[in-house]
Amino acid sequence: MKASLHHRVRVVVLGGGTAGWMTAAGLAKLLPDHAQVTLIESEDIGIVGVGEATLPHIRAFVEKLGIDEAAFMKATHATYKLGIDFRDFGALGTSYIHPFGSFGEEVAGVGFHHWWLDQARRGKAGPLGDYSLAVAAAQANRFRPPAQDQSLASTYGYAYQFDATLFGPFMRSFGMANGVIRHEGRVVSVERSGVDGDVTALILSDGRRIEGDLFVDCSGFRSLLLGETLDESWEDWSEWLPCDRAAAMPCAHVLGAPLRPYTTATAMPAGWRWQIPLQHRMGNGYVFSSAHLSEDEACTAIAAAAEGEALADPRVLRFRAGRRRRSWSRNVVAVGLASGFLEPLESTSIYLSQMAITYLIELFPLGGHCDPRDRDEFNRLVDMEYDRVRDFLILHYHATTRSDSPFWNHVRTMQVPDSLTDKLALWRDAARIEKYSDGLFYDASWFAVYVGQGMVPQAYDKRTALADPARVGRAFDALRKAIADEVAAMPGHADFLGHEAARLASAA
Repeated sequence: MKASLHHRVRVVVLGGGTAGWMTAAGLAKLLPDHAQVTLIESEDIGIVGVGEATLPHIRAFVEKLGIDEAAFMKATHATYKLGIDFRDFGALGTSYIHPFGSFGEEVAGVGFHHWWLDQARRGKAGPLGDYSLAVAAAQANRFRPPAQDQSLASTYGYAYQFDATLFGPFMRSFGMANGVIRHEGRVVSVERSGVDGDVTALILSDGRRIEGDLFVDCSGFRSLLLGETLDESWEDWSEWLPCDRAAAMPCAHVLGAPLRPYTTATAMPAGWRWQIPLQHRMGNGYVFSSAHLSEDEACTAIAAAAEGEALADPRVLRFRAGRRRRSWSRNVVAVGLASGFLEPLESTSIYLSQMAITYLIELFPLGGHCDPRDRDEFNRLVDMEYDRVRDFLILHYHATTRSDSPFWNHVRTMQVPDSLTDKLALWRDAARIEKYSDGLFYDASWFAVYVGQGMVPQAYDKRTALADPARVGRAFDALRKAIADEVAAMPGHADFLGHEAARLASAA
C-alpha cells in the first residue's frame, strides 16, 4: 500500500550544484511515495565546477533515474571515458593507463596478474596495457559501448567526462520535473529542537522558514549543518594527501588533435595536472601543495603547460583532504564536500556523492524517525568508502622513485596509514591484492598502479610454474591479437559521439 502524502518524510536539501541536485533528484525519483523533497540554493553562492571526470558507477545512476544517455551527454557536452592515463608518476618518462576494465582473465584459479608477472620474468610478456581492451581502445582513441554478454567485448566499462557547470542545471531540471520544490535564498539561521537537538527548520534571509524531518547538507566545504551547527569534527588527511589547491583553466581543443576517450594526469613538481577532453573544450588544472608552490606559480605553470588557446584565466580552488567523523548525525546527512573531500586524482568526487545517496536511499528513515542503527550503518559504509579511496590515492604518490623535488621526496618517504602499509606488504611479498566485496577499486585497479609505477613483487603464485610456458605464451599472443582486432573494429571516439548525436536528433 502506498504511503499517504501526509506520511511522506519532509526532506530538505541545503545546497544546489552537483551533490545537492543529484541527492534531490535521486530521492524524488526513487522514493516518490516516501519523500517530499525541497531544495534550497542561492545563486549568490558559486559551485565548485571545473569540468568533471567520473567513474563508471555514474552510468548506473543515470540509468536508474531513467535518463536518456545521449540526451544527458548532449546537455553536458560530455565525452566517453575508458580510464586515466598517468604520466611521470612512478618515474619521469613513464606512463600507464588505469583502465575501466580487466586485464586478461583468471586461469585455473590463478589471477591474470600472476601469469603476466611470470611471463614478464621470462621476457615474454608485452606491456601490461596490451592485455586490456579498455587500454588498447583508449590508446587508439576509439570507442563503442561494451557488449552485454561474456565475450572479450564485455570486459570493460566506461564513464563520462562532462562540464560540471552544466551537470547541476541538468539535474535541477530533472529533479523539478519529478516534484522537487526549489527555494532560492540564503540560510541565515538554523532552528533546533530543545528536546533532542535535531534540526527542525532553516530560516532564509527574507524570513521564510523551511521545516523538515530530514536535512541533507550539500553546502560544500562550509558544511553549514553537519559541521557548523552540529559541530561534527573533521579528520584531516593532509599529512598523506598534501595537495590543497587547484589552478583550473579551460582551453580550446588543438585543431586536428584526436578527441581522447580518457582523462590525462601528468605529475608536476608540486602535484599533478589534469586534462579532461569535453565536446566543446579541454579542461586543464594543476592540483598542487601550497606548502611547495605558490598560487601565482601554479597559475603560471598551468598556463604554460596547457595545450590550446586559453578560454579564461586560471582560477584557484582551495580544499583540504579528509572527512567528517560522522556523515550522518541526528537528522542531518552530509553528501558531497560537506561530508568529505578527496582530491580528483582518480575522479572519485561524484562517485562519493552517488555512493552516499545510494546508502541513504537504502537506509531511508521511513516515517521520519532516524533509527540509530541505520545511522551507524550509513556512517560505517561511508567511512569505509572514503578510507579505501584515500589509500588508493596515497598509493599513486608514495609508490614513486622520484626524488627531483621536495614534494616528491616528501610523499615518497612519508609514513602511510597502516591499512595501506598492509596492502603494500601483500603485494611486495607475494603479488597479492587485498580482496573485499564492498567499496571502490578492485584487483585490476591496484594491479595497474602497482605495475605502472614500477613496484615489482618479490614473488608471485607458484602455480604458474605448473603450466607449459610456451602454451601460456601462445595464449598471451592470442589475447593481444583478439584485443587488437576488437579495437580495429571500433569507430573513432568522435565518430561515435557524432553517431549518437545524430540518433538523438532523428528521434526528436
